[in-house]
Amino acid sequence: MPRFRLRFLLQEFDLVGPEVVIGRSPDCHITIEDPLISRRHARVVIHDDTATVQDLGSRNGVRVNGRLIKGEQVLREGDRIRIGTQELVFAVVRAEQRAARPTGYMRVCHSCNTPYPEGSPQCPHCGAPPASEEDTMSGVMVEPKRSWTFQLLGEVIERALASGKALEAERLMRRAAKEVDERLAAGERLDPAHVSMIAQFAVRLARLVGGSEWVAWVLTLHRRQGMMLSDDVIDRIEEVDLDAFPDAKAVLDGYLAWFRSQHAGAGPSPDFARLTRLEQLRRG
Repeated sequence: MPRFRLRFLLQEFDLVGPEVVIGRSPDCHITIEDPLISRRHARVVIHDDTATVQDLGSRNGVRVNGRLIKGEQVLREGDRIRIGTQELVFAVVRAEQRAARPTGYMRVCHSCNTPYPEGSPQCPHCGAPPASEEDTMSGVMVEPKRSWTFQLLGEVIERALASGKALEAERLMRRAAKEVDERLAAGERLDPAHVSMIAQFAVRLARLVGGSEWVAWVLTLHRRQGMMLSDDVIDRIEEVDLDAFPDAKAVLDGYLAWFRSQHAGAGPSPDFARLTRLEQLRRG
């Protein structure tokens, strides 16, 4: 009879039936600290020679190979189970295979240069398949850069904003902002599409809760990235009453002055069309 395991980063967990509960609570069989994981998020049930996964009514659901599940789903070798922002790989263990241990092997994706578990059939961050020239690292603890973290946070923030849940939206937004600020402080360059997405959420939050904090954060973020606001972000700012946010106006003045100094003498471009929109917005 086969045995089953879950691989999580460089750890492997034997699944001992009849069920294994995964969640944020220390009472779970597998505990993962992640604010987007519910206290009792999911469970894996062992049925003789098969295993199934089930959502336990979590707020953000369970995804298998990228698809949100409903009810029980049978697991197969190599299936990727995502809860919160974490991903676990399901494995079937044969009798001749080695015992589980807390270290494993990591590959470095040739496409996005991000480490990921060897057992994954493709890079979980960008979707690229393994390539022969990839490097393998053994027994190294690596904090992966998960681009899909922004996608998941975006989905949750979107739901909170759409339902008018200001406190929940702001709590999630602060988590996203903290991750963005930490990456910038480490010298990383963020994907402009991710910057635009999170900036739009921040401006929508500013309208919902009032105050200039989130508009100012958006402008500062783009200045730190050295980029002009996208048309979508400007569309959102145009929906805000800047006269009610004098602090945001001061930050906007600083951003406009910075952009002009950085691009003095440059020819026409979409950036300068957006600059004109911002200047008109500032004049009211």
